[in-house]
Amino acid sequence: MRGLNATRRILGDALGHFNTDDGWAMASHVAISALMALFPFLIFATALASFLGADAFSQQAVDLIFDTWPKEVAEPIAQEVHNVLGVRRSDVLTFGVVLAGVFASNGVEALRLSLNRAYRVSEQRSIFRLRAQSLIFVLVATIGFLAISLLLVIAPVALNIAESNFEWIAPYVGTITFWRYVIALTVLILALITVHLWLPAGRRSLLDVLPGIAFTLLGSFVGSSVFAAYLGRFSSYASTYAGLASIMIAVVFLYIISAMFILGGELNASIKRYREARIVAGAD
Repeated sequence: MRGLNATRRILGDALGHFNTDDGWAMASHVAISALMALFPFLIFATALASFLGADAFSQQAVDLIFDTWPKEVAEPIAQEVHNVLGVRRSDVLTFGVVLAGVFASNGVEALRLSLNRAYRVSEQRSIFRLRAQSLIFVLVATIGFLAISLLLVIAPVALNIAESNFEWIAPYVGTITFWRYVIALTVLILALITVHLWLPAGRRSLLDVLPGIAFTLLGSFVGSSVFAAYLGRFSSYASTYAGLASIMIAVVFLYIISAMFILGGELNASIKRYREARIVAGAD
C-alpha cells in the first residue's frame, strides 16, 4: 500500500510539474531544435571525418543514428540526410563547417533548458561556459560516432577473414546485425546518462538519473511503436503535407521522444523530492 501511494505521489508530482511548467511546449522546442541540429551535426561530423581520412563515416553514422528509429519514420528522413551528406566537404576548418558545429550545439542547449526546468534548477553558469560545453558535447559525440563507425566498417572485414580461416565461426557471422543494434542502444543509453549527469545545473548521482532514463527508453519505444503502427495503417500525412510529409513525420516522432525525455527528468526530480520529504518527515 505504501509503495502504491509513493508511486501515485511521484507520478502526480512529475506529471503535474510537466503540465504546469509548459512541458508540452518545451517538447516541441526540443523536437524542432533536434531536427535543425541534426543536419549541421552530420555535416560537421562528416567534414571532420573526411579531414581525418575516415570517408566511410557518413554512411555508418547515419545508419547508426537511424537504427534506433522505426522504419516508417527513419526511411524518408534518412534519404534526405544521405542527399545532404553526398556533397563532399573536406574543408573542415572553413567558416561554414565551423558554423555548422555551432548550429548543432543549439540542439544541446535545448536539451539543457528542458532538463533545467524538469529538475527545477536555475542556471548560474556564464553563457560562454555553457556554449563551450555544448560545443564540447558536439565534438565528443562526433569523435564517438567516428570511432564506432570505423569499428562497424572494420568488423565485417574481420569477420570475413575469421570465417575463411575458422569454419566453426560461420554460424555466428550473422549476429553482426544483432551487435549493430546493441551498439546503437548502448550509445543511446550512454548519451542519456551523460546528458542527465552533466548538462543541467546542479549535481546528480548515477542512481538519481537511472529511473528517468529507463522511463525515457521505455516510453520512447512504446510511443514510437504506436506512431509507426499509425503511419503504416491509418496515416494521411502524404496527402495532407505532400512533399513535406517526411519532415512532418520526423517532427512528430521527435516530439514524442522529446516529451518522454523531459518526463524522464521530471520523474527523477519527483523521486528526489519524495525521498527528501521522507527524510524530513522521519527527522520530525
